[in-house]
Amino acid sequence: MITPVFSPAFLRSAALALLASMTLASCASGNHSLSLFDLGPIRNQAAIQTATTNAPPSISLATIEAPAWLDSQSMFYRLDYAQQLQPRAYASSQWTMPPSQLLAQRLKDTLTHAGGVVVPAADGAVNLPVLRVELVEFSQHFNSADDSTGEVAIRASLYDGRMLRAQQIFTHQAPATSANAEGGAAALAAASDAVLQDLRTWLTTLPTHP
Repeated sequence: MITPVFSPAFLRSAALALLASMTLASCASGNHSLSLFDLGPIRNQAAIQTATTNAPPSISLATIEAPAWLDSQSMFYRLDYAQQLQPRAYASSQWTMPPSQLLAQRLKDTLTHAGGVVVPAADGAVNLPVLRVELVEFSQHFNSADDSTGEVAIRASLYDGRMLRAQQIFTHQAPATSANAEGGAAALAAASDAVLQDLRTWLTTLPTHP
């Protein structure tokens, strides 16, 4: 029996070909980890309940709207020091649901913990003012390669039927403890809580239904 003898060059080529095929197979089978993030448990529940003597008014909450580029589970960041006009998405990290849905659930929890009543606008409660919220910004901003903040901005409008009672824009930034998706998620959760606390306070200061 004759044992074949392969040259070193042939063996190197075969090894590279095998490695390439294994890599392609791994990619094709989707063999990569995906990290999912949400806003975490609501913070400072006792503080929310006792921060003001007045509970927020009962409201009907419309579906929170978001611009098309934010209407997905992608986690976006901007390199403000390089090209701040270009939102970029993390390749292996996502939200558990679009930010508008995360914010809607957080807003309901915030208001109900503070003693308010929140019902979906789709239920058609005609005796309640309608709160409409638009998500303006929800991304991680890098001032340098290792320094970033989470920025959240919303526009809130309170309606009595077709009449606009009040409108306000709320914006907050929170520092990220790490220059990655995990740090950005935590910073955006903190900024979201701050924005929604300001929104809750604003609702309590508005005049009652005329």
